[in-house]
Amino acid sequence: MAKAYWIATYRSISDPAALAAYATLAGPAIQAAGGRFLARGLPAKVYEAAVHERAVLIEFDSVAHATGAHDSPAYQEALKALGQGAVRDIRIIEAA
Repeated sequence: MAKAYWIATYRSISDPAALAAYATLAGPAIQAAGGRFLARGLPAKVYEAAVHERAVLIEFDSVAHATGAHDSPAYQEALKALGQGAVRDIRIIEAA
C-alpha cells in the first residue's frame, strides 16, 4: 500500500481567529486518523508560477487513511469552525 500526502495551500486568510479555531480542532483530528505533519508554514523559496502562500504537508499510510481523516466527524467539526475564514486548495496524492 502506497503512502499518501495531503497538501493544503492557503490562497488567502480573511479571519485569523477562525483559522486558529480550525487548527485547534484539525490537528488532533488529523493525527487521530494517522496523519503525520511533515511541514507547515510559508515557503522558504518559490519558483516558476508558485505563489508565496502558507502550505501544509501531511503524510498518511494510504489514500484511504487521508480521505478518511478528511471525512471524519472530528475534521468536519474543524471545517465548521473555519467557515469562510480562508480560501484553500487541498489535494491528496498517492506516493509513487
